[in-house]
Amino acid sequence: MKAVTTRNLVGTALAGATLCWAVPAMAQDADEASAENATDGGEIIVSARRRNEALQDTPVAVTAINAAMLESKAALTIGDLTGSAPNILITNQNSGAAAANLSIRGLTYADIEKSQEPTVGVVVDGVFIGTSTGQYFDFFDIEQLEVLRGPQGTLFGRNTIGGVINIRRTRPKDEFSVKAEVSYGRFDTLATRAVVNVPIDEEIGLAVKGFYFHNETDGWYTQAQTGAPRGYSNNENFGAAIKLEPAGSPLDIVVTIEKQIQRMDPVVSNLTNTTELFAGFIPAVEVNRNNQEDLYTVFTLPNESNYSAPSVTAEMNLDLGDVTLTSVTGSRRMKENQTQDFDGSSVDLYFTRRRQTYEQFSQELRLAGDFGATFDYVVGAYYFESDYELEQFTRLFAFNPAVDPVDFDTNPQQVSGSTESVALFGDFNWAFADDFRLSFGGRYTRDKKSLVNAFGGVEIGRGEDTFKKFTPKIGLDYRPNDDMMLYASWSQGYRSGGFSPRAGSAASASQSYGPEVVDSYEVGGKFDLFNGIMQLNIAGFVSKYDDLQQNNTLFCATCATQNETITSNVGSATVKGIEVDFTARASDELTFSGALGVLDSNFKGFIVGGLSPVTGLVVPFDYSGNDLIYNPDVTASIAADYEVPTSFGEVAANVGFRYIGAYDQQISVGGLSGDLTNGPIIVTGNDPRVRTDSQQLLDASLRFNFEMGDSEAYLVLFGRNLLDDRGPTHGFTVAGLWSFGTAREPRAYGATLGFKY
Repeated sequence: MKAVTTRNLVGTALAGATLCWAVPAMAQDADEASAENATDGGEIIVSARRRNEALQDTPVAVTAINAAMLESKAALTIGDLTGSAPNILITNQNSGAAAANLSIRGLTYADIEKSQEPTVGVVVDGVFIGTSTGQYFDFFDIEQLEVLRGPQGTLFGRNTIGGVINIRRTRPKDEFSVKAEVSYGRFDTLATRAVVNVPIDEEIGLAVKGFYFHNETDGWYTQAQTGAPRGYSNNENFGAAIKLEPAGSPLDIVVTIEKQIQRMDPVVSNLTNTTELFAGFIPAVEVNRNNQEDLYTVFTLPNESNYSAPSVTAEMNLDLGDVTLTSVTGSRRMKENQTQDFDGSSVDLYFTRRRQTYEQFSQELRLAGDFGATFDYVVGAYYFESDYELEQFTRLFAFNPAVDPVDFDTNPQQVSGSTESVALFGDFNWAFADDFRLSFGGRYTRDKKSLVNAFGGVEIGRGEDTFKKFTPKIGLDYRPNDDMMLYASWSQGYRSGGFSPRAGSAASASQSYGPEVVDSYEVGGKFDLFNGIMQLNIAGFVSKYDDLQQNNTLFCATCATQNETITSNVGSATVKGIEVDFTARASDELTFSGALGVLDSNFKGFIVGGLSPVTGLVVPFDYSGNDLIYNPDVTASIAADYEVPTSFGEVAANVGFRYIGAYDQQISVGGLSGDLTNGPIIVTGNDPRVRTDSQQLLDASLRFNFEMGDSEAYLVLFGRNLLDDRGPTHGFTVAGLWSFGTAREPRAYGATLGFKY
């Protein structure tokens, strides 16, 4: 694996920016607009199509949330988006640092392994994050966030078949400013954040932004034996952004250097029942527990995760009049060392230490322009590469917590993998007639992947394969008047194939699985009603999901860990849905907003191998009747914002209610029917322990803004999940051996004190 130091990251990013200046062949428009361009006369401006467009003029399903909206909701992380936009679900996955399980329109893939790429892309300042690790993002320094629903393969690349969360952070400002705050809340949660902008040289437009974020909590679990809190975390994110924008020059450059550090206790709750092997070794009080209130009491051994991720992003824009060139270069390196008691019991049965490194580099060059008033385009090229290494030491049935897994396991699992991806893409708009516009484009992607699996330094299997795909899109929009836009589109998304990182046998380690493809058909409308008082957006879609990639965990007597997880293509699925969101300005002081998402999904032909409960031999198992994971039937939200001017400044109140329907988190076995000896064996639903019940989440905040000349102080009182709705965020069953889960945040409240200058 290539070693990348911070100095090399900086040099590589700057070289990419220089390349854009020297080779004006491909790039894009300056879509990462400054904060001043985020709104235009009250309209929200988005870059969902790599162009700056008014939200209501963009013929795709997109929800935009700017900094003011985030502040009014007292939102802290990307997870607070759940339910706020239609058909979006985001949960934290503690098996990896700052890891997120993301689902948009029912399309998801919940896995923290670095070779298992997400189906929803998180793009920060134009850079795609290639793993679920590092996606759980802090919201303090955000200019605007856009949730793009549906496949975004043309402009945002492979592995965005569910959609994209496009995050733009603030650019360095040309005047001195400070924004700082401190928060304290339940579970001894302390957060301190600061952003400082310093102008250096006005003539050449040189300015620097420094930032520091800190967040720590004791966690909301209780250790059964001692009553002590469990699940602590400590997060640090710091860095600086440098902007160069000479007066009168068509050039601007922003380079951001940062580092994220996390230390946490990745605690899990025991969900093992008496049908599973491990139940025979676990005290009776720890077995057959429910996945509701019982999740918050744990018996697990001590764990610790240490994560470090330096990164560099460089963006350069060159405005040549009718043509704009942009280069976006990104480089990121992650290092993790995590112990975890996966069985979740007080007995030392299955305890791991996972040490891994990951690095990615990406370079995107884009060209944007127009031919007259009726035709515009974005074309470009993209390069991405990543390498990772994993070494997992497992302490299996050691019954001795004092022994480090590194000392116990003389046959550790070792995985190394690499990805290299290149793509060419184009996106075009043609206003071919009055009020009608045709949008079309496509992306050609070539992915080359390799993976090596070994145990104790002895290779058990390796694989290398190349995957290619052209993904087109076409859409038509119609504007009968200034207050209405109707559109229809077809787009295709592609998620690359690969190899199983948790394979334990030679045959499964060397066998690749193929790409999965989604064809999405969508119709919608965007409406400005009652002289601009209300904005209403409606969309309906059907997604045809082919060659679905799914994990299947099986008992493996010949494997070192006694089980292996195999990724394979298992059939198809259809997801249908309706989405509605609105904003209504009842008065200058009062605004209402809401969202509704409805999903209907089902599998077809989902048949994989499993062990017969009668013979113990591998026979066909049919999972076609199971629910897709992270697919709630309904997500809905309603919120009200009320602002009142006062003698000292302003008082702003926000109240929001979110409903998330029940959903499953793992394809698993709830019951069996059919021919139990020879198959096919019919799986009658997922295990109920991996099912999240419906959630009713009530959030509120009260903000006091105090004007003090050129500065402003503010006090925010906030509460999340005020109804104390408790239950799981994650559940997992392991091949009839044991099961575990994690719990969502219960009622939380606190206060924030901050100032701006």
